[in-house]
Amino acid sequence: MELTYTKCSLTDLQQLRKISEQTFVTAFEKHNDPYDFKNYIEKAFALQKIKEELLNPNSEFFFAFSNNEIVGYFKLNVGVAQSDIKQDDSIELERIYVFVQYQGLGLGEEFINHIKNVALKRNKKMLWLGVWEENKRAIQFYERQGFQKFGTHPYYIGTDEQTDWLMHFDLSTL
Repeated sequence: MELTYTKCSLTDLQQLRKISEQTFVTAFEKHNDPYDFKNYIEKAFALQKIKEELLNPNSEFFFAFSNNEIVGYFKLNVGVAQSDIKQDDSIELERIYVFVQYQGLGLGEEFINHIKNVALKRNKKMLWLGVWEENKRAIQFYERQGFQKFGTHPYYIGTDEQTDWLMHFDLSTL
């Protein structure tokens, strides 16, 4: 399946919010306390929050399309927008979501390859991300893509403190 990518703008705000919530709920709702999860969703995917993220010059969202249909999206952060590392030569993959009906078709690997190329064009040396330690399928996927664990950080769903693995890919190996 061939993919194309389009950088999101403010005109995509409503659609981006809807897709963000839908993909996150599908992936994680069943694993979390309903009250904490509802509070997290209301804050993390509020229109104003996503608008601020879209307007941040250090963050970018990209829709991925197959045959003119959105199959998912990803979000990249550089500089001070990064949640942890904040090094000039690194880029954070904060979000990567593929609609459930397109999972298992190899799109995740295509996303990652595209993201690695974006990072290289921007002269970054490290691509990194956080992934929930309980998301074994995602961890195995990232390991197959050459990512390695280098630490952890807390991630809150409401008041529930969870642990994300921090994983990185050394772009100089490409």
